Amino acid sequence: MKVLIVESNPDLGGLWQRHLQRQGADVSLVQTQEAAILALYGTDFEIIVLDLVLTDGSALAVADFASYRRPDARVIFVTNTTFFSDGSIFAHSPNACAYVQSETPPEDLAAIVEHYAASR
Repeated sequence: MKVLIVESNPDLGGLWQRHLQRQGADVSLVQTQEAAILALYGTDFEIIVLDLVLTDGSALAVADFASYRRPDARVIFVTNTTFFSDGSIFAHSPNACAYVQSETPPEDLAAIVEHYAASR
């Protein structure tokens, strides 16, 4: 399973990365929109764990590019805000499969990733 994590906070992204690697995933971690786009050019990711509020760039631009470049990739949006808490993210991003809080325990996030990768 190939996973791309796009998270501005390297500590949080690293925590998620380690949990997913323990589950056997091949995980790439990037912090910006530009790095995410470059990663999507080179690798066929099955799952993208994408922070909705990036410090450098737009998460929706990443999701939009992924839907074009990697149409089979599923996006799990994570956030520490209430933005899109009404579920409208699913109307804005056709490849969105989940929307969870940043505080979700890493083992739960890993289970969500594994579930959506298996259903792909």
